[in-house]
Amino acid sequence: MNFRSITFFVVLLSCLLVSKAEKVEVVVEGATPIAQTDEDFICVTLDWWPTNKCDYDQCPWGQAGLFNLDLKNKILEKAVKAFHPLRIRVGGSLQDQVVYNVRNNIENCQPFQKQDKGFLFGFSIGCLDMKRWDELNEFFNQTRAKVTFGLNALIGRKESETEKTLWVGDWYSHNARDLMSYTISKGYKIDSYELGNELCGVGVSARIEAKQYAKDMATLKNLVKEMYPNPKTQPKVLGPGGFYDKKWFDTFLDASGHDVIDGVTHHIYNLGPGNNPNVVHRVQDPFFLTQIAQTFKDVSNAIDKFAPWSGAWVSESGGAYNSGGQLVSYTFAFGFWYLDQLGMTSVYNHKVYCRQALTGGNYALLNTTTFVPNPDYYGALLWHRVMGSKVLSVMHKGSPYLRVYSHCAKKEAGVSFVFINLSKNTSFEIDLFHDLNLNGGSPNFEFKGHKKREEYHLIPKDGNILSSIVLLNGTPLELSDSLEIPELKPKLVDGLKPISIATHSIAF
Repeated sequence: MNFRSITFFVVLLSCLLVSKAEKVEVVVEGATPIAQTDEDFICVTLDWWPTNKCDYDQCPWGQAGLFNLDLKNKILEKAVKAFHPLRIRVGGSLQDQVVYNVRNNIENCQPFQKQDKGFLFGFSIGCLDMKRWDELNEFFNQTRAKVTFGLNALIGRKESETEKTLWVGDWYSHNARDLMSYTISKGYKIDSYELGNELCGVGVSARIEAKQYAKDMATLKNLVKEMYPNPKTQPKVLGPGGFYDKKWFDTFLDASGHDVIDGVTHHIYNLGPGNNPNVVHRVQDPFFLTQIAQTFKDVSNAIDKFAPWSGAWVSESGGAYNSGGQLVSYTFAFGFWYLDQLGMTSVYNHKVYCRQALTGGNYALLNTTTFVPNPDYYGALLWHRVMGSKVLSVMHKGSPYLRVYSHCAKKEAGVSFVFINLSKNTSFEIDLFHDLNLNGGSPNFEFKGHKKREEYHLIPKDGNILSSIVLLNGTPLELSDSLEIPELKPKLVDGLKPISIATHSIAF
């Protein structure tokens, strides 16, 4: 082999090692929306878990639970305010063991205590005193959050003597009435009340029959109407807040009655347990990610059939259950799953998508101890700022590892896209096109012209998708010296040029 042959071989090898950009034509129907979300589509949960909630030999919740959370923390406050407004769901597994000490008639009103036997999830009844409720509402008011409060649905019931985990009897609404009365007297604003947590279908640690649950939802609706007589300020009523089961949901919705349920809520944990070594592979697998679409379809179809006045909400979703994927949920990689879930739920006409959790657990948007935003926080914030409420149909015939979602732009005429590249080997060059079949309508935007296009490209530091540091257009997103959330600045690109999507990246 002569020198010229060696040189040719080296050049050929280097070309093979460089990933080639795949050209993809993306077509959007911009004239007519296919679905619509609420303006505050992005939601997060504040959970009740105490410091000694542990899974797989780790205790990731720290001081993040509702009884312990530092509500004066400035980073936390700024992180919530950045969303203008952020929907916060107060709830979680232990909400059906919380009593509200409104009349100061509960002796020894204490937070949850670890118990080996006789209680759900290994914790005792927890007691919320009104001093802490005042503090929480001061935080909600200060941050302009929109609040969904999860009520205890087991209070007043007892466990069946013949069927394990089944709880029987009517819901005892008096404690909820007392809380509402106090809340109204203080002028605290509650956007919605959700009854129960994961009690539908086969339940998690407890369950309630569908027709009984429907009866209790009607009781809650009547209570809300009584306590909040003005329809303009009346909180919405949500339920059942658990995992979808077709027979149970159909029976529940059919029996619930007209205009009782304003939001049909369900939970998603499709990545398996937090110690599952396959979590990092699943969040990059387009075929696995798409499987959950059937659940979104089924919930929407059930609502269309039995409760068309209502809307579909994901009221809790953490990906991997038992506090999240140990080495994945607080890294860049988790954004593949999270933003893809946001896209799919919006397409199937879900009004709200609630992430578990704001802070606490491995799947928190904010670090449990420092409150520094994890990578997903910035993806959620970008979605909130650029993706409007009207969802558009978008399609392409390229690689399944390229995920694309499109909405009308949030603040001006135009269209916003999110591109998720799950591939570590292939980058993409995107050309955008209108669907010519506009059915008499016309799009309010133009893809190619003299105007500059705004682009936000998110990549992990050093190309490592398990990094907890994310770069926006090449710049690390870090808190300023004064602990301000970094400004999310787009880069302006010639509107005539294709969109370049790097390997293992997310772009708005």
